[in-house]
Amino acid sequence: MKKKSKVKKATRSAIKKARVLKVAVVTSRFNRDITEKLEYAAVDFLSELGVEVFSVSVPGAVEIPLTIKTLIEAHKVDGAVALGAVIRGDTTHYEEVCRSVERGLTTLMLESGIPIGFGVLTTENEEQALDRCGGQHGNKGLDAAQVTIEMIGLLNDIKRGKLDS
Repeated sequence: MKKKSKVKKATRSAIKKARVLKVAVVTSRFNRDITEKLEYAAVDFLSELGVEVFSVSVPGAVEIPLTIKTLIEAHKVDGAVALGAVIRGDTTHYEEVCRSVERGLTTLMLESGIPIGFGVLTTENEEQALDRCGGQHGNKGLDAAQVTIEMIGLLNDIKRGKLDS
């Protein structure tokens, strides 16, 4: 017999809270034709849930962690969604950008205790990125927004001691 998933329970718990959740959505303008699709999916999902969304665009992916940090501090957001598209080029710049963004967001999440959905695409080419912003691999902006809401609920349940054993 399968164990009942606590993930859905945690997600419902976050959505049912009396106060309105606040979520930052920070989107890189670099590769805008791709990131715009990620952003629309994330914001649409959050808006349908009645979440207060702080949507901000930044020049590139490297600027995402600092912007989210500032939104956490200024607006006391419950979570954030990081959206971007880093596509491999001919130099090692790709690796440096990917490492910098991941490291910055992971550190920020651990230090702040605020969940951040990682919707920064790191692909070999534009075709792979297009497949992940509404193509054959779904929309990773939507996925990142869903993860953010799920983690808000899970962390709230843990803090309140409401997890079933």
